[in-house]
Amino acid sequence: MGSIDVPADRYWGAQTQRSLQHFDIGNDRMPKEVYHAYGYVKKAAAAVNATAGRLPSWKAALISRVCDEIIAGHLDEHFPLYVWQTGSGTQSNMNVNEVISNRAIQLLGGTLGSKSPVHPNDDVNMGQSSNDTFPTAMNIAAVLEIQDRLLPALDALHAAIDARAHRWADVVKIGRTHLQDAVPLTVGQEWSGWAAQLQTAAARVRGAVAELLRLAAGGTAVGTGLNAPSGFGPDIAAQIAALTGHEFVTAPNKFEVQGGLDGIVAANATLRGVAVALMKIANDIRWLASGPRAGIGELRLPANEPGSSIMPGKVNPTQCEAMVMVCIQVLGEDVAVGIAGSQGNFELNAMRPIIINNFLHSARILGDASNKLGEFCIEGIELDTDQIAADVSRSLMLVTALSPVIGYDKASAIAHQAQRTGSTLREAALDSGDISGADFDRIVNPANMVGANAAAASPSVT
Repeated sequence: MGSIDVPADRYWGAQTQRSLQHFDIGNDRMPKEVYHAYGYVKKAAAAVNATAGRLPSWKAALISRVCDEIIAGHLDEHFPLYVWQTGSGTQSNMNVNEVISNRAIQLLGGTLGSKSPVHPNDDVNMGQSSNDTFPTAMNIAAVLEIQDRLLPALDALHAAIDARAHRWADVVKIGRTHLQDAVPLTVGQEWSGWAAQLQTAAARVRGAVAELLRLAAGGTAVGTGLNAPSGFGPDIAAQIAALTGHEFVTAPNKFEVQGGLDGIVAANATLRGVAVALMKIANDIRWLASGPRAGIGELRLPANEPGSSIMPGKVNPTQCEAMVMVCIQVLGEDVAVGIAGSQGNFELNAMRPIIINNFLHSARILGDASNKLGEFCIEGIELDTDQIAADVSRSLMLVTALSPVIGYDKASAIAHQAQRTGSTLREAALDSGDISGADFDRIVNPANMVGANAAAASPSVT
């Protein structure tokens, strides 16, 4: 293909440089987490090849040393490629191979670009193909993002919400359905619903990890394992498991995990589930905090920053708004992942870069937004108990408690009468002649209408 100039201060080589020129599309770079994951793949492969006697031990040790630098993020500037590249991820695989080769050569005092004595294909890529290593790196990156970042953030947010569910277990408020007044519940019960919803969504993410632990490495080009030594798949998976501390195993059918990417598509759907739960929670909070004088006004949010450039003293539900935008983004990215996952052809899905880019982006922003919502919103929320009590006292839907005593139709007539005349529910009930004041006071007691278990705490799920 002819010669090509490569910057002298970079470790990448010709294949990376060609990709930079041919796929200069937008500003979307392959996530660095993919390259960090690739560090584990190449380190594990070198160890397995050395044990098999295919790679000299000194080369394996050198490759391992450079891989440690990659895993630690010390070589991030040498991985410049765009998401929009070959769908197999070949250019990113070769980017890694070239960087490891040239960095190893530099450590030996050799000439960058010489491919000697550590060759990017023959040594670093030994027993491998982009077709099996890229989906392996995808799964490693996805598991690490979930386990190290997303789940801890969701667990912390759940704990913060659940703590307030217990704190406000006895505060009676008016419920709302269809955006209209409903019967009472407690603030704690309402918050326990959010806590449980988030907890269940996080449990689905945990469940999706099991499929991501099955690695394609060892399948090489089409799943047959051509050019890989016997037992390479199980051995490299065991090495990766030891290096990462996660229970990676070789995929029992390489044709499944190379021709399709169903596991990560399914895992991404659990991120969508998290976004759905967080969207509901964030929207509920910002509506309940609407006001402070012309809205619902049950919640008082912390004033983190000025809310307006023109209206002094305005405080906006900014953390909730940020979370809603994050959730919208995640929902959109899940659509892209689903479409890309459906595009497997024969022995290869060639839409891998967009899938892993969207997955990692969704997981990252969900985790980050959860941390910020917990720290700068949930932890500082206060109740306006006067507003809550006032809403309960004038609610017409307390009449529901009368239905078993006087019947639905008479109770309905009382509610409509109170609404038409502006009278209290008690006044309308007494005017109807269907119930005495003493019975009304005994039956229509909001504290007795919220159920026996007001706290409704949600236990932790592991």
